[in-house]
Amino acid sequence: MLPAFMTEAAFRDLLYIVSFALFITGLSGLTGPTTAVRGNRIAAAGMAVAVVATLLRPTVSNWGLILLGVALGAVIGLVSARRVQMTAMPQMVALFNGVGGGAVALIAWVEFRGSDGFTHVATYVAIFTVFAAIVGSVSFWGSIFAFSKLQGLITGNPVTVGRLQVPLNAVLVAITVACATAIVAGGDGELLFVALLVAGAVLGAALVLPIGGADMPVVISLLNAFTGLSAAATGVALNNTALIVAGMIVGASGTLLTQQMAAAMNRSIRSVVAGGFGGTGELPAGGGEAAPVRSTSAADVAIQLAYASQVVIVPGYGLAVSQAQHALRQMTKLLEASGVIVKYAIHPVAGRMPGHMNVLLAEAEVPYDQLTEPDEINPELPRTDVALVIGANDVVNPDARSNPQSPLYGMPILDVDKAGSIIVLKRSMRSGYAGVENPLFSDPKTAMLFGDAKTSITDITEALTPLVGAAAATP
Repeated sequence: MLPAFMTEAAFRDLLYIVSFALFITGLSGLTGPTTAVRGNRIAAAGMAVAVVATLLRPTVSNWGLILLGVALGAVIGLVSARRVQMTAMPQMVALFNGVGGGAVALIAWVEFRGSDGFTHVATYVAIFTVFAAIVGSVSFWGSIFAFSKLQGLITGNPVTVGRLQVPLNAVLVAITVACATAIVAGGDGELLFVALLVAGAVLGAALVLPIGGADMPVVISLLNAFTGLSAAATGVALNNTALIVAGMIVGASGTLLTQQMAAAMNRSIRSVVAGGFGGTGELPAGGGEAAPVRSTSAADVAIQLAYASQVVIVPGYGLAVSQAQHALRQMTKLLEASGVIVKYAIHPVAGRMPGHMNVLLAEAEVPYDQLTEPDEINPELPRTDVALVIGANDVVNPDARSNPQSPLYGMPILDVDKAGSIIVLKRSMRSGYAGVENPLFSDPKTAMLFGDAKTSITDITEALTPLVGAAAATP
């Protein structure tokens, strides 16, 4: 038997307050790689406290089933998180986010069944529950399709029905609203609630399928905001303070991050949801012969780096694919030892999820003060000797700055074309997620080093080792 005070509502409220404080403290720790691990642990501790407070409710029963669910979830989550590769981290984030939305949708269904179709609950409870069911279903199925796109289970290209896409989405929204209205008005048929969940599922698929790979960072952030809002709505319906606060934190932070991601691409959230941008992965046809490019060797790249005063490295998804972050860190240590200033230019949408490159480089223990955002590094690029682009594409495309006909036009980019010399590490001449050609690769100042990024960087490091002493001794 538990002590009497532990079953009191005041004690549970105190635990919730502690958990909120830990949530906020943990979230503040996520502002930088050096404090992110600690921030995650603090937030996790806050969630543990909130779970304990919820389980202390007198109405909680069936402890065997609860403990079994907790154990299964813990094992699946721990094993998945430890085994996931950095290249698959965006997929993992999308999948975990979807699980949250799916859980909310199922809870809403259970509440509908347990209350005899909301017969014995206040109207506001029914409204918040059906809202949570809709948004949770949209988030779950949208995240599943985002995961499938990122994992390559389905095409990453935009999948639409052309001009009918917007009317189709409008019809699906109308169906979900109609079902929700009928349920709140007293429709107690369970098939009506199932229809609500199915309509939300189809809407989630219809929202994500038309979106191309170039917009994936924005989509992941938007779906995260959806999950947070649905959790907050569920908290209102269940009178669970922890769900309300945690859901609002996730919803608010996800919304702000979505706005920042969209701004970084010069895209409105509405245009992202409308879809159709990016994902072909091929150069556009019919534009004549491709512009010539200049190839180079690892030895030539090593010479340029060794005698440079400042090197700016621009990482992209290709760095993650080849798992080259540790090899890159070894190379930059050599440069720094010889007096070369090394900085990393991080575009907000580089990679496949917000902060992908920051996490990748933090894993290799790259000093946080070397990571710079576009507004900070762009003024320095004209006086940078070498810009080393590793697996990045759309975020360094100068057409975004100068070609009004480009789909990227207006998107803030990293001005690497203004550096003294540009070296691009790529596997091939395939285009980026936006599916457009990059004139940077044919710039006379650009040299292309083709091949796996990790292998190329290792070769550069081997050629660099005997040079750094000579470069350091040169007046």
